[in-house]
Amino acid sequence: MKSRMLILLALFSALSAVGAAIKIPAIVGSVAFDVFPALLAAALLGSGAGAIVGALGHLLSALIAGFPLGPMHGLIAIEMAVLVYIFGVLYKKNKKVIASILFILANAFAAPLPFLFLMNSAFYVAIVPSLLIGSIINTVIALAAIPRLKALVKQDIIKSEIKL
Repeated sequence: MKSRMLILLALFSALSAVGAAIKIPAIVGSVAFDVFPALLAAALLGSGAGAIVGALGHLLSALIAGFPLGPMHGLIAIEMAVLVYIFGVLYKKNKKVIASILFILANAFAAPLPFLFLMNSAFYVAIVPSLLIGSIINTVIALAAIPRLKALVKQDIIKSEIKL
């Protein structure tokens, strides 16, 4: 990997850490502004970079909250990486609306499905509104910032993606 790509990956990870400290009121303290830098990275640096930042961002958010769900945060980090990766793939294919809607709906309704089976339906119902609001806010911020930041990221970096 080029050093410039590594620096940008570290920058987006740092932004994710800052966003992880800004919490959205929820039943679980790990709902935060940690994912919009991952969406930015997916759109600007490639799906692989976004997936890395998304997983790290969630783990940092959970760490700041004290890991309220224990080892389940590992599963959530994997889910976040997959969702951000899919967002990046669709965004690069110029399907921005589909990428955004799919990310919001999957993050709010599909990602917490394991909790339906591992905990109970009450937890699922309690967490979904916060995840929906957080997903919408993170996605809107990312969609507003991507076109403005695209000029700052050289086109050769945009064309070379991190492969997972």
